[in-house]
This record gives sequence, structure tokens and C-alpha cells, in this order.
Amino acid sequence: AKRLQQTLERVYHTVGFYKKSFDAAKIKPDAIKSIADMQRLPFTTRKDLGDNYPFGLFAVPMNNVVRLHAASGTSGRSAVFGYTKRDIETWSDLVARSLVAAGITKNDIIHNAFGYGLFTGGLGMHYGAEKIGASVIPMSGGDVKRQLMILQDFGPTVLCSTPSYALHLAEEGTAMGLDMKSLKLRVGIFGAELWNDTTRDEIEKTFGITALNLFGLSEVIGPGMAMECLEGRNGMHVFEDHFIVETIDPETEEVLPEGSEGELVFTTLTKEANPLIRYRTGD
Repeated sequence: AKRLQQTLERVYHTVGFYKKSFDAAKIKPDAIKSIADMQRLPFTTRKDLGDNYPFGLFAVPMNNVVRLHAASGTSGRSAVFGYTKRDIETWSDLVARSLVAAGITKNDIIHNAFGYGLFTGGLGMHYGAEKIGASVIPMSGGDVKRQLMILQDFGPTVLCSTPSYALHLAEEGTAMGLDMKSLKLRVGIFGAELWNDTTRDEIEKTFGITALNLFGLSEVIGPGMAMECLEGRNGMHVFEDHFIVETIDPETEEVLPEGSEGELVFTTLTKEANPLIRYRTGD
């Protein structure tokens, strides 16, 4: 609750958009004493991110921002996300936690085929992997033949990619006469798109690995917001010391009781550059 209050005070005094939206809702940050009170706060939407493009939602001056990422909007302009030095450290910690939940240690070699660049996947995974001391191959996407060569020659034990890209690699590899099970891979961490148990079974069977789900949203911080663990594999652990998550009915916008299915809404508790309050994910 203390982190929440600090965040609300900060956005109210530093981000014009939040001052306006809180004032319009006739609510002052100090009125929010608990998580239950959060229902009184207005939502932040994707449209708000677009309307404040590029830096309108930043809560710190640009000279405190050390990294910029962006999501590709259909119109070419959607949203830009800033990170302070501390945000990068927080993010690295979250991804490191996710990797540890997947049973990964400094003895692993990680083949990171998430895209590097403005997309948060590649660099997000990279910094987290370095944090736990694993060896990282910064492959990014593309060039399937080279990916397959490195998977064979460098002997990575972990594959990070989208589920569909993993299946694409397998298809191409098999066509070239490569048995995907002969690789040293033991765990796959997949995310950045929706997938289901059928896809999981197919990946596990083809590669002979354990496939785990990683969740993240570029708008909120990137990969590492929630992770499935090697032991449970029965849903994901949300890192609740950094994010408050609510589930709402997308039609009525009412907060639903725990265990209900609905749209996820995230509030950041530790993000410095662009904190988000009750962000409607659409997921």
C-alpha cells in the first residue's frame, strides 16, 4: 500500500495526464488507502498511450531516461516506453526471477531468439540472463539456417522465442534432416504471443524439452511480469511486489472476485520513468 501511495502521489504531481484524469474523477491520491480503494481510480488505456505519444506519460525528465523502447502501432505510432537506470535494474531482476523459476542457472547457455531493438523481448531477456550469470547468445530473430547452425554448434540448453518461431525452427530443421531432439536444449521459455496446451505439447514433443510460458507487456515493463514455474506449470506467478493486478469485466468495468476470468488491469509500483495506473491490457 505504501508503494501504491508513493506512485499515485508521484504521477499526480509529475504527469499532466494523470493530474487531469484524477481531477476529472474528483479523486486525490491520498484518498486511496488500500488496494480495495483502487476501484475509484480511472483506467489508463491504449488510446491514452497513443494520445500522449511520444513522451507525454513520462514522470521523469529526459536526462533521467537511459533507454527507450516502443511497440509498433498499426499507424506506426502507438506508444513509447522510457526506462531510468533503476527501471533497467528492476526489469533485469524480474527477468532473472523468471529464469530462476524455469530452473535456469549460470551453468546454462541461453539461445535468445526474441527480437532485439525497439521490441522489449530481446534486450529484456538478455539483461535478466546476464543477471543470473548464464551465457547468452544474442541471436534475435531471422536467418533460420544460422539459428540452426548455432543451436547445433554452441550447444545452448535454453531456447527463448515466440512459440510459433520455435515451431518454425523445428520445421526447417527437420526438413534439413536435423533431429531437434539431438540438440542440448532442455528448457524453452516462450511468450510474446498467445499459445495453448496443444502448441506446448507439440513443442515439447518435437524438441524433447519442457516448455514454459513467460508473460510481459511492453507498455508495463516488458517480459518478466509473470512466469510459469518448472514445478507447478499450472498458471503463472505474477510478481506482486512490483505490480498490482486486477481482473475486470470488460463490458461493465467492474472489478471481479478472485479466480474469475476477465480482462487484466495492471498498476506499476516500482516503475520510475513511466508508471501506469490501472492500465487496461485488453488481455
